[in-house]
Amino acid sequence: MARHAKTDSDVTSLAPSSPPRSPRRPAYYVLSPAASHPDVVVASGGGGGGAAAEKMSFAGSTPAESPLHYHFQHSGAAVHHSRESSTGRLLFSDQLRSGAAAGVPWRRLGHGSGAGSVGDDDDDEACPNDAASPWRCYALGAFAFVSVFAFFLLVLWGASKSYKPHVVVKSVVFETYHIQGGTDRTGVPTKMMSVNATVRLRFRNRGTFFSLHVTSTPFLLFYDDLTVASGHMAEFYQPRRSGRVVTVSVVGKQVPLYGAGAELHSKPNNGRLGAAVVPVRLAFVLRARAHILGLLVRSKFYRRVHCRLEVREARLGKPVRGVAADCEYHDGR
Repeated sequence: MARHAKTDSDVTSLAPSSPPRSPRRPAYYVLSPAASHPDVVVASGGGGGGAAAEKMSFAGSTPAESPLHYHFQHSGAAVHHSRESSTGRLLFSDQLRSGAAAGVPWRRLGHGSGAGSVGDDDDDEACPNDAASPWRCYALGAFAFVSVFAFFLLVLWGASKSYKPHVVVKSVVFETYHIQGGTDRTGVPTKMMSVNATVRLRFRNRGTFFSLHVTSTPFLLFYDDLTVASGHMAEFYQPRRSGRVVTVSVVGKQVPLYGAGAELHSKPNNGRLGAAVVPVRLAFVLRARAHILGLLVRSKFYRRVHCRLEVREARLGKPVRGVAADCEYHDGR
């Protein structure tokens, strides 16, 4: 079928009735580096209108400078034909494929950043390395386990502090008391005191999930600032939620008093003086250690006991009255 050429009247009559067609925005690829490709010249031939040359160039060498659509420069005809457009696209596609075959790498288009944006190679570097990712997960898991385990140990330690052992002095009995003259090791004459006492105390472990290893400092009996007697408590192990009564002997033999005991006396005194009453102080510290979770969690308790007593010569061998009111208990060393 013969192709009829369009006259100027036909073009003039069809132009108002036909709406202008917007140029189609085809998909495109960007070659890297862009500077390695010269301008692409597309030659197309149309029916009856002669040869028209379309020239297309890459506007820039970077993705940001890449054109959103083709710019065609026409040197001859003023009317665009569909065949010319399709032929230009085919020739341009062949040129791109020939460039890819020559070994020029393609640059990947960016996703989610618009139709005309080009993805950057740095996106690959932002992805985690497959070889390092498992080790990172292992490190995070180990850190989480240690944190939870440390928190659990801290809770155990804090809970153990609420179960302090119960200590109370049950009775104190002075067995003997005697004052006599003598000399110390250097030969200095002075009064000498001999006293013997028995201290009974009750110890109870109130812990529900730990046992206690109990020790103590020496039991010291003071007259003024002089130590006149001392005793030692045997170590023991106390199970949970249990108690016992501990007995400690406090003994002092011929302890020199020097000037502090000038007014002290004892029987027999030829009936001139009555029974002696000597104020003394008893002091000691109980130490309890709990191994809650082996060597990982250990809790220590200290109980200081201080009692103000009187040695009454008339009541030797009998419990001292009012021991419960005369003793004070404090936590700490």
